[in-house]
Amino acid sequence: MDIKLKKYSHSIITKIIVFIMAIICFTGVIQAFVEVEIVNDGNFSSATEDNYFKSRAYVQESEHLVSSLSRLIGEFKNEEHIVNGGTIDEAEWKSVEDNLFSDYQLQSESFIPELPEEKYYEAFQKKYADEISQAKEQMIKEDLKEYHLLMQNLEEFEGVVFYASDGANVFTNTTITEKTKFETYPSYMIFENYKQEIFPKETEGNEHLRLITQDLDGLDPENSVLYVAFSEGFLDQKINEWEENKAIAIKNLYKLAGFLGGFILSFVYLILVIGRKSFKEQAVYLNGVDKIYNDIKIVICMMLFPLWVVLVDDVFRNINKMIIPITVLFSIVGLVLVLSLVKHVKNRTLFKHTLIYCFIHMIVKFTGDVYRSGGVGVKTVLIVIGYPILIALTFFMFPVTIGIAAWFAFKKVKSFQAIQEGVETIKDGNLHHRIEVSGNGEFGKLADNINSITDGLKKAVDSELKSERLKTELITNVSHDIRTPLTSIITYVDLLKNEKLPSKAEEYVEVLDQKSKRLKILTDDLFEAAKASSGNIPVDFVKIDIVSLITQGLGEVNDKIEAMDLDFKMNYPKDKIYVTADGKLLWRSIENLLSNIFKYAHEGSRVYIDIEDLGSEILLTFKNISATELNISADELMERFKRGDESRSSQGSGLGLSIAKNLIEIQKGKFNIQIDGDLFKAVIYLPKYTD
Repeated sequence: MDIKLKKYSHSIITKIIVFIMAIICFTGVIQAFVEVEIVNDGNFSSATEDNYFKSRAYVQESEHLVSSLSRLIGEFKNEEHIVNGGTIDEAEWKSVEDNLFSDYQLQSESFIPELPEEKYYEAFQKKYADEISQAKEQMIKEDLKEYHLLMQNLEEFEGVVFYASDGANVFTNTTITEKTKFETYPSYMIFENYKQEIFPKETEGNEHLRLITQDLDGLDPENSVLYVAFSEGFLDQKINEWEENKAIAIKNLYKLAGFLGGFILSFVYLILVIGRKSFKEQAVYLNGVDKIYNDIKIVICMMLFPLWVVLVDDVFRNINKMIIPITVLFSIVGLVLVLSLVKHVKNRTLFKHTLIYCFIHMIVKFTGDVYRSGGVGVKTVLIVIGYPILIALTFFMFPVTIGIAAWFAFKKVKSFQAIQEGVETIKDGNLHHRIEVSGNGEFGKLADNINSITDGLKKAVDSELKSERLKTELITNVSHDIRTPLTSIITYVDLLKNEKLPSKAEEYVEVLDQKSKRLKILTDDLFEAAKASSGNIPVDFVKIDIVSLITQGLGEVNDKIEAMDLDFKMNYPKDKIYVTADGKLLWRSIENLLSNIFKYAHEGSRVYIDIEDLGSEILLTFKNISATELNISADELMERFKRGDESRSSQGSGLGLSIAKNLIEIQKGKFNIQIDGDLFKAVIYLPKYTD
């Protein structure tokens, strides 16, 4: 049994038979639909309607008449009303006037936008008086034309009596004006005094009745009345037509369900067996139709339906017999193309076997070959030359080509921006940042190289920081260890100085006293420099009057100033100047600068101290003339253990400026020195105190 099933289920004869069945069923579906919706001008909903008065057909018969009457009494009223412009809507007329005024503004040579618009509007009304009048007359003519058309349509209603009035104007085709007379008809609609009466009563349950009532929303319910009644003969004719259409709809509904079920079953079967010789076989067999690109087949399928509609609606509207042959032909073409697409789905080549994919594949392959063939210059030249040629060859699908090029360019620009932003981040000091660029192209290689450089820099910086930290710790520990025996030496030297010693021994003790004190100064400076450079000194930021601080400090060192005969000149603003700093650390920095002046300044010279308010900062400048030639750069002078006299004859440790710089930077300031000949200048920037 299984062998027989395999033999017949996928045989070419079986497929052809089922294919024909699918075409017949699909044609039957279309024919049933066309017969109801087009040929008989009906709809399938009539199959579910209980009676004529609940049907859509009944409402459609009434809606056209009620709509015409409501417009006549609500909008047009009479010819005199139309001629006098009563039907011209203000908003509509304002739009017409605005358009004419815009034309006037564009064409007027004397138009100046800065002047009031009212002035030009008056001139416009005078100059465009004829155009305004013609526009209004044209609107009136159009309304008159529509009014007469509505009146003519009212004459076409036979078997229907109506009466409509707004209190002044009456539109009717009968001498009956009383509501009670209209109520004698087998079916009527009465609208007056905010009320509506519809007979028979089952009509009130008609879901389409809102199509009629919405036409009456714009009427004045106090003065407007509208009566419509249908004669028995008219109703009998319409009921018979409705019943005939209902019978056609029911019959075709069954046909539609049957043919649709048959089409679904046959179509599903064809989907399962198409392209294969058995259910277990995985290979898909393609034929000549399958060689057509899938995107072309999709476009053809999409064009079949609108083309069928055009042929059926325009060409063969009056030749019903031609609908079936046309439908069969279009169905065969469409089903063959759809089944071909199904084959490619099974073969997993739905997208690969498209014209778009082939061009994309060609472009990608070309781009890859270019990138693998040479350097950046060669690649750029080939792309610049090749892309216009590709555009010319694929002009019929240039949006796709441009889209691919835009995507490629966007990807490369994005990679370049990632590298640019990464370099900026690394430049700002973030050596842990890595530039992520995918791919093996030029930008990918560049990103990898930058990351390698960053890794090397990070290792070097880490190593340098570790070395610097070890040096600082070593200096701190050694300085601390030297302090204890040095203190003992100084103490015993002081004791020896109080003893009666031979003159030669006193000279030795005096030398020991001088050298031990100098060693103590050097040790203290070294310890302080190590602490300052490590940043471990606690800082207490307070409000400081910088002028008072310097003045008070100069008073404390006045004896040294007089000893060197120095003339200090201070320049500062009249208003109080406050900085945010640590008082002890700031004075220590200034004291180091003053000590540097006392050691190296020329005796009898002037020393300038300038204080300036820069807004958010305070600038403090110390200037003095050096006693010896400054044959050294500012950068070298800032190095530790560096002194202005290369002979090292002074008593300094060479750490004063370095300590001052570190202490100022701990207080969020800036410190630098400048040398101009024998002029030595120290510049300090401190944050200004703000409330």
